Amino acid sequence: MAKKTGEKYQAIIDAAVRVIARHGYHSAQVSKIAKEAKVADGTIYLYFENKDDILISLFNEKMGAFIETCRERIAEAESVEQKLYVLVHAHLSQLAQDPDLAKVTQIELRQSNPEISEGIGAVMKQYFNLIDEVIHEGMQVGVFRPDIDVRVARKMIFGTLDEVTTSWVMKQCKYDLVSHVDPIHNLFLYGMKGK
Repeated sequence: MAKKTGEKYQAIIDAAVRVIARHGYHSAQVSKIAKEAKVADGTIYLYFENKDDILISLFNEKMGAFIETCRERIAEAESVEQKLYVLVHAHLSQLAQDPDLAKVTQIELRQSNPEISEGIGAVMKQYFNLIDEVIHEGMQVGVFRPDIDVRVARKMIFGTLDEVTTSWVMKQCKYDLVSHVDPIHNLFLYGMKGK
C-alpha cells in the first residue's frame, strides 16, 4: 500500500468528502470517488483498503489538522476566556467553511459501522483532551468554578457545538453558523464561571 501522503492521496480524500456529502456514505461507490478525484479505480486501492478506510482516513486527516491548528491558536490566547472562545470559534468556523465536510462528519459518519467509530476514536480523544485542558486551566486560575466535573463540562461543550452544527447541516447550511459563536461562548463562560 502506498504511503498516505502526496497529491493523489489528498485528491482522493477531498473527492471522498464531496462524493459522500453528495450521495451519502452507503451510495458513495469507490468508482464515484475515483472519478471525482480523476484517478483510476485501482489507484484508490494503492492508498486505501476499502471505503471504510477512506472515511476513517478523511476524518483523521481533516480532524487531525483542525486539532493542530486549534491547539496552536489556543496556545497564543492570553486568557482562559479567549481559549474557550478560540475553541468554539474554531469548531464552528472550520465546518462553516466546508459544508460538505460538515455533512460527512455530522451525518454520514454516524451511520457507519463500529470499525469506523473505533478508527476515529484516537483523534476524537485528542480533541476531547484539548477541551479538558481548557477546562482544567480555567479551574486552576479561578475563572471557572473549582467544583466542575470536567467530563460533564466537556460533554456539554462538545455536545453543544456538535448539535448546533448538526442542526445547521439539517437546515441545508442556510444561515451563518459562525453567528452562534458569541452566544455559545457566553453560555459556557457564564455557566462555568466562578463567583
